[in-house]
Amino acid sequence: MGQPTNRVFSGIQPTGNLHLGNYLGAIKKFVALQDSHECIYCVVDLHAVTAQLVQDDLKNQTREIAAAFIASGIDPAKHIVFNQSQVREHAELAWLFNCVARMGWLQRMTQFKDKAGKNAQNASVGLFAYPSLMAADILLYRATHVPVGDDQKQHLELTRDIAAKFNNDFAEKIKEFGHGDEGYFPITDPIIEGPATRVMSLRAGNNKMSKSEPSDMSRINLTDSADDIAKKIRKAKTDPEPLPDTMEGLAERPEAKNLVGIYAALSGQTSKAVVSEFAGQQFGTFKPALAELAVEKLAPINTEMRKLMDNPDHVDSILADGADRARVIAQQTMKEVREIFGFLG
Repeated sequence: MGQPTNRVFSGIQPTGNLHLGNYLGAIKKFVALQDSHECIYCVVDLHAVTAQLVQDDLKNQTREIAAAFIASGIDPAKHIVFNQSQVREHAELAWLFNCVARMGWLQRMTQFKDKAGKNAQNASVGLFAYPSLMAADILLYRATHVPVGDDQKQHLELTRDIAAKFNNDFAEKIKEFGHGDEGYFPITDPIIEGPATRVMSLRAGNNKMSKSEPSDMSRINLTDSADDIAKKIRKAKTDPEPLPDTMEGLAERPEAKNLVGIYAALSGQTSKAVVSEFAGQQFGTFKPALAELAVEKLAPINTEMRKLMDNPDHVDSILADGADRARVIAQQTMKEVREIFGFLG
């Protein structure tokens, strides 16, 4: 199997309440990459059980992510959209990568420390080994590029380390398969760009927008109505000062900086351009403009998501078709990986 040159892989966990941060930080990028890359987008339902084993409605949450992908503009006919658990090779490669990865590498993962907190001894092995599964997700398709947020950069570095160690440890066998000196797995490059890759809470500008925050007013959900979107932006926390005329003027104003970043990402501008446009204006002027823009961009996605969620059989058929196409690639990769490892049969 030849080495891909422009294949993107990325995924989102089906844990409910997709919000603006997920859209601007991930899904909007996914849509844009379709024009220049071969894209594989996955609902990573195996990851969903690493921290919470018992899920109330995993099937519908999986459908909701798929619906958001499609409603936002991802074309499941030209690219691949599927859910991870339908392609069992993800789990098989993850186990092999657990044997490639070193304990010290995983112990340095700050996200495990953040999620496990003081209860690290009580956390699941799956949560600890989560980055190995993420590496398997990416490298099973030998993806060359992954759009990631700041919080996943460390995991992608681990993916690169695992690929490099595999390529080095099995260098001679890999050459037998005609891959030469470039190795079997690519050293995947991150795609980190855009003015609002990290969207913050509407109630506290130093905190990341999150579905786990108690107040629903802290986030704009992709399922929010136009009225809800406008209301949440209108009530978003700000400060009494007008918008500055330079980016430096936002440095100590996290809520203002967040709203400017959201406007920039939704409009396809830089934050600097937005500051220039609204310099000296009060939030009483800026917030209505932001609300109008957010409704314009998000309301059609909301409408299409609702249509898709009302037809679950259609969503399931899209995921099944995507899984069939993903499995063709995954099975070929695992056939070669098994041979490289030296397994019988």
